[in-house]
This record gives sequence, C-alpha cells and structure tokens, in this order.
Amino acid sequence: MAIRPRRWIRNRWRRHALEEWLRLEGEAGRMPLRRLRVLQDEAQQVRRASDRFLTRAQLRLDSAQRAADLLNLPHGTDWRWRPSFLCAPISPSGIAAPASQTRLGEEAAVWHDCPARALILRQVANRSASDLAPFGLQLETLGFSGSYLSVAVDMPDSALQGLGRSHIIRLDMTVSVERPISIYGRLNVGHGPNTDELLRHLGDLTPGLLAETKTIEFDLYYIEMNEKRLHKLWLDIIFEAPQMNAVRIRDLFLSRHLRADV
Repeated sequence: MAIRPRRWIRNRWRRHALEEWLRLEGEAGRMPLRRLRVLQDEAQQVRRASDRFLTRAQLRLDSAQRAADLLNLPHGTDWRWRPSFLCAPISPSGIAAPASQTRLGEEAAVWHDCPARALILRQVANRSASDLAPFGLQLETLGFSGSYLSVAVDMPDSALQGLGRSHIIRLDMTVSVERPISIYGRLNVGHGPNTDELLRHLGDLTPGLLAETKTIEFDLYYIEMNEKRLHKLWLDIIFEAPQMNAVRIRDLFLSRHLRADV
C-alpha cells in the first residue's frame, strides 16, 4: 500500500494532540491558574470544532446508512435533503416560551404572535422501528393564544445549484398529533430583490396510533423567478388553530425532480 506523506503527517499530528491533552489532564490539578485559564479556552475551541466534525460525520454516515430506506422518489430526482436537526443531536435541544424568530439549531426558527409565548419547541429522539430519521421535532402549544404559528426551515445552498422553473420541489413529512389540526407548507423563493411563495395544504391530521406521512409538491413553473439571481430557499410549516396541541414532526424530507416533458 502506498504511503501518502501528507495524510501520514496529519495522522501523527492528531495522535500527538491527543497525547498532549491527556498529559495536560493529568497536570491540571497542580497547574498555575493563569495557564489553566488559557488552556481551558483552547480546550473549549477544540471541543467546539470536534462537536461540529462529529455532527457532520454523523450526518454523512446516517445518509449512507439510510440510503436503502429513502422514500420512493420520482424518476429524475437530482437533489434530496433532510435537515440536520432530524439527523444529529443539537444544543440546546429545546426552547421554552421562545420569542418569535427564535432559532433552534442552525436551520429551524419558530414564528408566532402569542403574547404569552405559550409554546415549547424541542428535538426528541425517534424510537419507532418505522422512523427513517434518528430525531424528530416536537411543538407543544399549551395555552397558545396567537393568530399564527409556523416553523421556518432554511434549505441549504445545494438546493439552489442548477435550480430552474422546470423543477418540482417535493416535501414528504411524517407527523403525529395530539388533537386534530390543519397544516400547510409554503415554499419561499428569494431571487434578486423579490421573494415569491407557493402555498400547499399538507393535510388535516387527526390523532392516531400511527404517524401520517403527507406529500406535497411545489411546481416552480408557476413562479416568474430569475434563475440567475436565486439566493435563498426556505420552507414554512404553518399550523392552523394550534391551541392546546402537541405536534411531532417525525421526518421532513425535501427533494427535487424535473417536470415530465409533455
């Protein structure tokens, strides 16, 4: 097997770094406080970088592991994506009484107008054998008294690459609810100074032993978008009359495919 010098050197660096932190661990009890504070800051930076690497690694491994479990996607599907908050642990894992526009993780934000902020949004582990995503997103509305509630999900830049009006963006979402509720999906397309929207009814959901999987499609043919100036895509999940409910999104999977030629 051929030896790759750069990889060999990097492997040595990582082993030496681990050995050095293990050595420092043993000396922490007798180390001067000033040096201890400096090394504590360094260790926190290393931990943050390690946590980011572990999250990205887990996302890729989960994607490979679950390739056989992917939904039956249309022929010509050229992009697919599941948000990271459904694939790996996030910190913090939940927010209680959030103000509008509060973010959970890097990709999700809650929007509402409830004066008392009577809601909780949190990541929960999926335990069912039928779940394709390791984690879910649960929204508890308690004594919610506002007129609107939605969760916005930012889509990655990869969704914009090669995107055109000949594409259809598909949403497959698996949801369970405590009380009946109507849910909508709204795709927002930012191009140049404009933002256009496509609204679709995801369905009227009722409580049951099994979660329901709903599918909607957004046909970009109906948006007069400037394909050369696309800069942002995001999805709003809109909950109609969400008072005193618990909604659990067990999976949210976005994909795109080309419209069939007629």
